Amino acid sequence: MKAAVLQQPGIENLTVKDIDEPSPGPGEVKVRLRASSLNYRDLVTVQGGYGSKQKQSGLIPMSDGAGEVVEVGAGVSQYQAGDRVTPIFFTNWQGGAPTAQAQALALGGSAQGCAAEFGCFPATGVVPTPDFLTDAEAASTVCAGLTAWQAVVEQGRIRPGDWVLTQGTGGVSIFALQFAKAMGARVIATTSSDAKAARLKELGADHVINYRDITDWGKAAKSLSGGGVDLVVEVGGAGTLTQSLKSIRIGGTVAMIGILAGQTSEVNMGFVLMTNSRIQGITVGSREMHLAMYKAMEAHKIKPVISDTFALSEIRDALEFQKAGKHFGKIALEF
Repeated sequence: MKAAVLQQPGIENLTVKDIDEPSPGPGEVKVRLRASSLNYRDLVTVQGGYGSKQKQSGLIPMSDGAGEVVEVGAGVSQYQAGDRVTPIFFTNWQGGAPTAQAQALALGGSAQGCAAEFGCFPATGVVPTPDFLTDAEAASTVCAGLTAWQAVVEQGRIRPGDWVLTQGTGGVSIFALQFAKAMGARVIATTSSDAKAARLKELGADHVINYRDITDWGKAAKSLSGGGVDLVVEVGGAGTLTQSLKSIRIGGTVAMIGILAGQTSEVNMGFVLMTNSRIQGITVGSREMHLAMYKAMEAHKIKPVISDTFALSEIRDALEFQKAGKHFGKIALEF
């Protein structure tokens, strides 16, 4: 089978080559993967950025995948050949609160990922793919979709009329916008592009702030929301945290997801104290959350936004495209 294999850290060291097809062991399903999608996390992984928490050589990257079952191992009764399935991000995290054991196996990092034509997964490590989603759309929910779901619904507990602030136009931010609107919330989105601002409004954003024109966008968001937003979906990290803290209401929440703007920066912690705010770390989610997300997506007719598609053989180009930030929503691989 064809698979992308990382020889050592670096996009240039990622090679698509023929390797042996895996065989399912007891309790496993063998899946013919049809699509994957890219996350910032995949770019960091290919560059070796997670250190000892990831495989540094011989790694098949990419956390996201979807396809159909072609073979089942001994003891598997809930799936059969032909069933469409989506592998979950954390193989062991079935439900409940996160634990070290639940997060021990992450696809495309500490465990082999989905940049391959076939993969074997525990039957408990996949979920049925809803009929209304294509394989590429289903794959895009694995990391970005579920991360946004946990931030907005599971932890953010957003209700009708609440205000949510999203940052940029990457996969997590677009999903967060869609989920927040489905919950009846009002959304303020940030971007640096007028063209992307127009697309954000088409997706339902109530206000869009161009952060190049308005550098103190946290203050602007607080004003637009009439006293502060209830939730910030923070994908920038330390570099944008001060502005996020400026934007929230007293008792508001910053869902800390990404580090696109850096891991370290001076932050005025007085903003946290004065607002009695909560900074909540978010790391994808469980199988139970994934199933709940699919139910909501089907009920609200939410379709993932995929802006660009590449072939498996073009995975290096796709990663460079991701690195350049040219996309709106998700970048897909189809094979």
